[in-house]
Amino acid sequence: MTQGPPARAVARISGDAGPLPQLVLLHGAGGSSDDWPPELRSLPGRRVLAVDLPGHGAAPGPAPRSIGSLAAAVEALLDASGVAQAAVAGHSMGGAVALSLALSRPERVAALVLVATGARLRVAPELLAAAASPDGLAVAAGRLADRSFGPAASAEARDARARAMAALPAGVLHGDLAACDAFDVMDRLVELGVPTVVVCGTEDRLTPPRYASFLAERIAGARLVLVPGAGHLVMLEEPRAVAAAIAALPAGPDGRRATP
Repeated sequence: MTQGPPARAVARISGDAGPLPQLVLLHGAGGSSDDWPPELRSLPGRRVLAVDLPGHGAAPGPAPRSIGSLAAAVEALLDASGVAQAAVAGHSMGGAVALSLALSRPERVAALVLVATGARLRVAPELLAAAASPDGLAVAAGRLADRSFGPAASAEARDARARAMAALPAGVLHGDLAACDAFDVMDRLVELGVPTVVVCGTEDRLTPPRYASFLAERIAGARLVLVPGAGHLVMLEEPRAVAAAIAALPAGPDGRRATP
């Protein structure tokens, strides 16, 4: 019996290597590299790798069922891309992956950008149960999509998001949510020693601002950026604000800021 391609992450690469660390963009549960708009895939002075995690977007499956396995896939991608160390930006589940990588392999992470995420990502049991059922997948996708945007977002944007998640291969959304539900590094944040910026929309209903404040308070030197009016998909709703937060990130662990 012929096996399919191995589960691996792939990346859309843009820009040329410059004075700043290369930037890795990690999407959230049920997402893909498309969740990072052009304003964030093309930043002055940076080579940017917008990642499709295994089983998402253009990346072959199956999708791993743990945050640690996803972090290992990202490290394998860094190896394959010849990137010894990078700034890592993660949204929601991608933020958990970024934190996991920084804690397990700190030498690979030059800086962290934690977008609409938390040190613990509990998922409502009824949402997990719905995502596990073929009949409930559309319901779970609809609930997530509805809570992913700020109040100014259109019904069309919410509907498009719901359709995209409902069309994911079987088990992907449930696996993502289960991986998030099992994630908890609340007691380990003090171990982090890299420049960090934490970004959150003030109207985020999935990972609300108190999650971001917890991260910023417990990661030494972290900077908190709250984006007025934005929801959970803050990088899609307000990409310029997120780009500005990344541009202000210190260039290295010594706290120096490089000129973009």
